[in-house]
Amino acid sequence: MGLPLEPLLDTVAARIIAAADELTALDSAIGDADHGLNMKRGCEAVLADKAAILAKPQGEALKAIGMALVMKVGGASGPLYGTLFMTLGKELPEAPTTDDAARALAAAVLALKARGKADFDNKTMLDVLGPVADHLASGTATFESVRTLAAARAEATIPMKAIKGRASFLGERSIGHMDPGARSSQIMIEAVCDVLEGKA
Repeated sequence: MGLPLEPLLDTVAARIIAAADELTALDSAIGDADHGLNMKRGCEAVLADKAAILAKPQGEALKAIGMALVMKVGGASGPLYGTLFMTLGKELPEAPTTDDAARALAAAVLALKARGKADFDNKTMLDVLGPVADHLASGTATFESVRTLAAARAEATIPMKAIKGRASFLGERSIGHMDPGARSSQIMIEAVCDVLEGKA
């Protein structure tokens, strides 16, 4: 059985749209103050095209979500989240196991590193996605442990100094603020866990 794409799409999009003001506030501290608005626009575009997306095979549907985000989300987030979903679409089998999810997310992390020319501890979305991929690969992951880790890793970006992206221009002043991309990644991961566990 494949992924429950419709509830995944609906829940992830709804959670990101609901968090738009929070993400914008985070981005106003260290970026262009547009992350929330841009992510909301991208999710609304995906929802508007939902019927066409869901008519595709799972891998092609995920790639279509990625393309929509590239086209509609401004700034660096569009290409990065687009790369995430397009890589997952390429790597995930029709009925993925936890091992498949770990491998696909690890491949997406590598693709994000290449696209963003970033690494871990640079105060980016990688600081959430990378540890979650490693945790899935450990064989000990539960839905609750994944949620807890994603939240902890987003929090861990607060004391970091930004090395990449617009926030890096602030230097030391970027310290003390959560990275908005890390927070939006956390929100997406929590939404996926909730759907797959039957809590959403």
